[in-house]
Amino acid sequence: MKVKMTNYRTLLRAHGTSAELAVNSLKTKSQEESYPAKNLKRARRAEANHFPSLPIGETPESMEQERISLLAEQQKRNNRQSIKEKMAKTFGYRRQEIVHQRPSIEGLLERWPALFHMEEVNAEFMRITTFPLETKFLAQLDKHSTKLLQVIRSRGGVVKQKTTGILQVLDEEAEAGELEQATMAIFVIGKEDQFHRPKDVKVLIEGTEVLSGLPSVATAFAMLFGLIYALNLRYPKELQSTFEVVQKVLMELEGKKMSPKVNRLRTQLFIPE
Repeated sequence: MKVKMTNYRTLLRAHGTSAELAVNSLKTKSQEESYPAKNLKRARRAEANHFPSLPIGETPESMEQERISLLAEQQKRNNRQSIKEKMAKTFGYRRQEIVHQRPSIEGLLERWPALFHMEEVNAEFMRITTFPLETKFLAQLDKHSTKLLQVIRSRGGVVKQKTTGILQVLDEEAEAGELEQATMAIFVIGKEDQFHRPKDVKVLIEGTEVLSGLPSVATAFAMLFGLIYALNLRYPKELQSTFEVVQKVLMELEGKKMSPKVNRLRTQLFIPE
């Protein structure tokens, strides 16, 4: 079966019918990158549609016209359904642009402003992974949060010191500081508890505000995780293990392969009381 699949992929690559297989071929690379190991564009986090093809019969030029039409549709009121359809249609074009060209956050906000809404972050995550984002994340968080806090509080030494500040935010929802310069951040204005909603919760990436008006910190974190997939971003080095836990333990994406540290945490979470 493995040999047959290899042969099938070779045929698809030869006929140019799969963008995901063709993107790393030497024919598609620039002269400066024309050797096999240079700047590979491969799925990193269980993306089912990492580099999808354009819709049948469409070209980059026709998709660009569709993108311009999408911008016009956003200026109209009560036009959610039309925007939803156009975002689905331009998925392959948008995804190829993001993976291949790696544009800046400001550039993406200008070209694809519809992507930076909760509904479309959820939809884009579903297109890329085939998994629901917000509903699954919040359900899994409800399921594991109590045990997760118990595990963290049981740790001593350096681990306990590093998590003290995080636990204080989780328990008290202290006001956020100035986070505009952070690589990725959730900015909370006002207090959040069972009786109060914060005045505002925002998501910032590369110092740019990409989402605001979110209902809770938990929802904001789900949206941040979804945007990492939608924008094909790497996990920040200082939060590598945190996002690996979210990906592989909570969201169950590529859950059979995990670092020893994350695997130990997963084992502790599933130990019965």
